[in-house]
Amino acid sequence: MEQQAKSALKTVQVTVTDGIKDIIGSGKEDKSNEQDSSSVADEPTSSENNTTKKVSKPRDSGPKQISIREIPMLENVQEVKKIFNRHLHFTVVKDRDIASNRDYYTSTAYTVRDHLVGRWIRTNQYHFENDEKRVYYLSLEFHMGRALSNCLINLGIKNTVDKALCQMGFNIEELEEYESDAALGNGGLGRLAACYLDSMATLGLAGYGYGLRYDYGIFAQRIKDGYQDECPENWLKFANPWEIGRPEHLVPIQFYGNVINDENGKKKWINADIVHAMPYDLPIPGYNNNTVNTLRLWSAKARGEFNFQLFNAGDYIRAVAEESLTENITRVLYPNDNFDKGKILRLKQEYFLVSASLQDIIRRFKNSKLFSNTNNKIDFKLFPEKVALQLNDTHPTLTIAELMRLLIDEENLEWNQAFDITTKSVAYTNHTLLPEALERWPIEMFKNLLPRHFEIITDINSHHLDLVRKKWPGDEERVKRMSIIQDEQQIVHMGYLSVVGSHVVNGVAQLHSNLLKSTIFKDFYELNPEKFQNKTNGITPRRWLLSCNPDLSELIASKIGDDWITDLSELSKLRDYIDDEQFIRDLQQVKFENKKRLVKVLEKDFKIKANADTIFDVQVKRIHEYKRQLLNCLHIITLYNRIKDNPDIDTVPRTVIFGGKAAPGYQTAKLIIKLICNVARTVSNDSAIGDRLKVMFLENYRVSLAEKIIPAVDLSEQISLAGLEASGTGNMKMMLNGALTIGTYDGANVEMDEEVGRDNIFIFGMTVEEVHALREKGYNSKEYYEREPELKRALDQIRDGFFSPEDPNLFADIIKSLLESNDRQVKRLLSNKIFLILFYSYMLLADYAEYLKAQERVEQLYKNQTEWTKKCLLNIAAAGKFSSDRAIREYAKDIWNVKPSIQKLPEPHHSRPGIKHEIEKIEMAQFGAQREDY
Repeated sequence: MEQQAKSALKTVQVTVTDGIKDIIGSGKEDKSNEQDSSSVADEPTSSENNTTKKVSKPRDSGPKQISIREIPMLENVQEVKKIFNRHLHFTVVKDRDIASNRDYYTSTAYTVRDHLVGRWIRTNQYHFENDEKRVYYLSLEFHMGRALSNCLINLGIKNTVDKALCQMGFNIEELEEYESDAALGNGGLGRLAACYLDSMATLGLAGYGYGLRYDYGIFAQRIKDGYQDECPENWLKFANPWEIGRPEHLVPIQFYGNVINDENGKKKWINADIVHAMPYDLPIPGYNNNTVNTLRLWSAKARGEFNFQLFNAGDYIRAVAEESLTENITRVLYPNDNFDKGKILRLKQEYFLVSASLQDIIRRFKNSKLFSNTNNKIDFKLFPEKVALQLNDTHPTLTIAELMRLLIDEENLEWNQAFDITTKSVAYTNHTLLPEALERWPIEMFKNLLPRHFEIITDINSHHLDLVRKKWPGDEERVKRMSIIQDEQQIVHMGYLSVVGSHVVNGVAQLHSNLLKSTIFKDFYELNPEKFQNKTNGITPRRWLLSCNPDLSELIASKIGDDWITDLSELSKLRDYIDDEQFIRDLQQVKFENKKRLVKVLEKDFKIKANADTIFDVQVKRIHEYKRQLLNCLHIITLYNRIKDNPDIDTVPRTVIFGGKAAPGYQTAKLIIKLICNVARTVSNDSAIGDRLKVMFLENYRVSLAEKIIPAVDLSEQISLAGLEASGTGNMKMMLNGALTIGTYDGANVEMDEEVGRDNIFIFGMTVEEVHALREKGYNSKEYYEREPELKRALDQIRDGFFSPEDPNLFADIIKSLLESNDRQVKRLLSNKIFLILFYSYMLLADYAEYLKAQERVEQLYKNQTEWTKKCLLNIAAAGKFSSDRAIREYAKDIWNVKPSIQKLPEPHHSRPGIKHEIEKIEMAQFGAQREDY
């Protein structure tokens, strides 16, 4: 693509002339724009001799005469071209004869950033002046996607910038392809965090994200001969024009060492290894409200300076060893923890995140307007009134112990007071019932790495167990079950610490929240039922409809206006058009055009040919046994066999699309990818099948790819075993874009079913209660294998090497996992009252027959395109509940105790007298002391 850009450079309308005029002046006196009192004082005009010896004296007092009000914004097409031109020549430092498309993208990004940063600065000023309670969202993942298109839409300048670029000879969609997805997340957990940041900004909350700036993300996935190959995701290779480094806020992070009592009997953590956390800020613009919040990401840096002595002595490796080892902390997301070094690195990452973030949060609290008067003593009793800390799953759970340490050891608070402040400030969102996600750290490892925190957690546990004994005297079995420190297993249970150290615990769908209370946190719910809430997940309609599906957005707006962009419940008005034949035809055409676009992407990026006239059946998500991609694969094999046995069978042509990454250490998931790829190869190479069945696995699934796939989906696969999917958000995105869902009664599928009605969704399989009953009875997979001939045939084909003739035993482990469940192990766990019984078998074979029947209902309905499209319309109309705006409003009201604002902040350069006075007031109120709250 770089070469393509150069072949068209002669037509690109960018020159250095305008940029030079901006810097050196035109040489002519310009009185058309007189400076006001806030402009730079005593600046020589272009007609003055800048070599004169006369020097103006700086003002002795008062604010410096500098203001963002004097910086021009992107008001029109000409201004965009002018600023773009300046950045190409003076920031990128290239002219049109050598610039590439990547350079033009970078210039565009800086141009848009110029428009954004004034609002960013003004937002920080506004939050300081209003002294609002601030919400801090701590997450190990933020699956942000690309920034350019999101900024253009939320800032309301997409059409202006698009027109300007077009006049200069560029296609904005082509330039967007040069932006790397920010490699800060993997699955739904990180994407939810990104949606929530968008909604916090759109609702005017003083919201901040805190995460890690990974050098290489989780990994870039390549598929080689059907196998997942993990490569570095070098998203920072060409730098990131959206981020701002903040070295002035570098903070120290401690590991290892030991704890002593000082001469005053106070605990002191000494002899620790120290690394530094360097912050980088990314802007989070709200939609059309001039609010720009901040995502602050931490990068690990070595403590000391470069070891010049070792380097000069020729010991080059040791000279950089400390730097390299230190910076491993933020190299990759989720390092493989199948061995001890990987576990230690994971634990280091989690503590690094929370320690850096809390030090930053406390610094901002101490420098808030509340304490700006030097006579005002810092009062940490006010901390919960000004700070809300939201833990996104168990990864940031060390927030509880670290906040206690900072309050006790650094701020000299008493233990009880520190614990009261901590629990009132912290809230915990649980995202899964799976045991591997409820982190448990070996005691010795934990104690060695974080000795002070182990002491604090021991004290918290003692306090907690005293309450348990008080409520259930003599029930030592319950005490043992509820202990944060599990002595028998020699682990520290982070899920339990999250519950004990928070004032609210929430699940992310109603079914999931109910299961939390009845299974893994049953004892804790009985101790503190008032702690537990539900907050069903949501998605931002800005990215997942307005941005990724402009044709559908325009069609919807033509009927009901555009209020739905910030109030998704408005979509319910679309039900009034269910009998509008022209609208139904238009909706069909929008879907078909989106499918044709995806077909082009498949051919261009993956060298795969597809047919837009087939049903697009899509399962794109993290690869995991509980998500049951294998069940989908068994259905594909069954369809293949039916077509082979009866070439005249009446089936709907189907294109099945998979995508998603398997964790590097999760061998079964990686083998599932290989099986899907081998099945796809067999089907594609069979000339008798043709377009009747097409299967593909798209490598390196990510946000930017999802934005191309989701508008084209006909059938959304959400087929986890009931009780295992906490919520899901892919189901919501596809529903919003007019797909029908085939799914189990699990996660948010339950609420989607309630919203849209059972006639408009394909629900199949066992309920949670039926799953539990089958476990009690004893799940015998071989019964289903013997009972269902088509299932037996498909499994035999996999086992006998039909899909792997080069290695007939390749998939033996998959067959073993499907046919050899261990009921005795499940019953033993039951007798010990440990609630891990849900996770040893995913019962694919028990749901197989119903899944096939549901798929047959899909085919029958799809043959009637008018009825299919009407149901698509009803799904769009019922999607209002699943907005992240609704979810954040609930968090704000029920957990954080903050109020969303519909007030639109004044633009940074606004000249209307009333607005100008308000801006001056905000600016002037902050002079007199160096602000340290950003």
